[in-house]
Amino acid sequence: MQSFGDMQSMTSNIFSAYASAAASMMLFRSMAHDIIPEPVKSYIISAFTRIFSYLFTPSATRITMVVDEYGGMTRNQIYDSAEVYLHTKISPNTERFKVSKNPKKRSISLSMEKNELVIDTFNGIQLEWQFVLEVPENQKDHSQSEKRYFELRFNKQYREIVLNEYLPFVMEKAKEIRERDRNVKLYTRDCPYSYPDDEEDVVNGSGMWGCVNLDHPVTFEKLAMDPQSKTEIIEDLDRFVRRKEYYKKVGKAWKRGYLLYGPPGTGKSSLIAAMANYLKFDVYDLDLTSLYDNSDLKETLLSTTTRSIIVIEDIDCSAPMLNRDAEPEPSDTKLTLSGLLNFMDGLWSNCGDERIIIFTTNHKEKIDPALLRPGRMDMHIHMSYCTPAGFHVLASNYLAIEDHPRLFPEIKRLMQEVQVTPAEIAEHLMRNENAELALEGVIDLLKRKKTEVDEEKVNEKSLETNARVEVQEEVKKKAKVEKIIKALKSFRRKSSRGKSKRV
Repeated sequence: MQSFGDMQSMTSNIFSAYASAAASMMLFRSMAHDIIPEPVKSYIISAFTRIFSYLFTPSATRITMVVDEYGGMTRNQIYDSAEVYLHTKISPNTERFKVSKNPKKRSISLSMEKNELVIDTFNGIQLEWQFVLEVPENQKDHSQSEKRYFELRFNKQYREIVLNEYLPFVMEKAKEIRERDRNVKLYTRDCPYSYPDDEEDVVNGSGMWGCVNLDHPVTFEKLAMDPQSKTEIIEDLDRFVRRKEYYKKVGKAWKRGYLLYGPPGTGKSSLIAAMANYLKFDVYDLDLTSLYDNSDLKETLLSTTTRSIIVIEDIDCSAPMLNRDAEPEPSDTKLTLSGLLNFMDGLWSNCGDERIIIFTTNHKEKIDPALLRPGRMDMHIHMSYCTPAGFHVLASNYLAIEDHPRLFPEIKRLMQEVQVTPAEIAEHLMRNENAELALEGVIDLLKRKKTEVDEEKVNEKSLETNARVEVQEEVKKKAKVEKIIKALKSFRRKSSRGKSKRV
């Protein structure tokens, strides 16, 4: 039987050996961190991870799916979706990953480095993704190219869940990420060249449309319009995009029409940009005067994509033939009102989903009523002159202030007496970086407009007075003439009676 002293000595030796081993491991780890290159270290870690994974999970219960970059001659949608999805799953502890920045992209893109692992969980299932890059041994042999693919490993019992639920989930999440990060495009027939950001833009592109990025920064929060109107528009847009099945059930094309009307400078174009940024819909700017006939209109509109906004600005000026009551004007175009109506709610209206059509005009009364009825222009939005609520938004946007105890009340009082557009207010707010001086400039603008309004009222009153005087003089002249005529008639009658008596 060992004595207490022998046991104490043995314990001491064990602790000494453990401390020595721990120190050696720390030294080795430090040397490895300084000496071993990052690619080698990453490969070793990946290899050990795979080894331990296989040790603790019998190979008979595991399955590996290979997701190639290409499926035949076309790209593999699952590969593209996995590439987008997995960059959101890169762990903060990952030591190597790729970063890139496209000049036309807003954010930095992350992607997996060769042989790196990403662990994901779905409904309690652990899934292991690994990016594999195979480089041909003979670099001079151009007949062989690099091969990229993902390996997806998981427990064999979850095979059906991965195929039927997890992979569709990855593709749907990737779609959401693309929509969130993508740039909104502005298409026009006058722009012959376009520079797409990715493969999807090449697929969606059309030879008759050119595009640029719509980098307009406006949002609904920055729009200087009535808050209630903004809320109604946002609710209408949300209702539209979520009712695909409803439109299908009631047998209507999945589209929505808006008419924006009001004087120039009231923010019609800004509202369109805000709608595009809110929905992430591309914008197609269509000038009807550039079209020759109905076939040209049909071909042009059919080349637009889904999830888009088709804008026809100043429709009352674009095509005079659209008003059936207007006098016909000489024109080379054969575009007709019926051709446009047929695309809006006829058989051709069903050739494309999730589209918004917007007309803008400064003179609503000039547009043919056939274009304005529900089903064509579903929502009429009046873009009015600037209101006190709109001025608050402009002051916050341009001057970063929410109130001014002396100048805000004066501005609001003057705005009740004169009509001023948001564009005019914004122009004066931009003229001075000093908030007080900028606000005083707005007050000067409103006072000048008030003076002009007062002068117009005086002139109108003067014209009314002059017109009234002229009418009164005209009445007097008429009365004099009638009096003279009456006297002449009386004289003639007396002369006639005198002659009769002499006879």
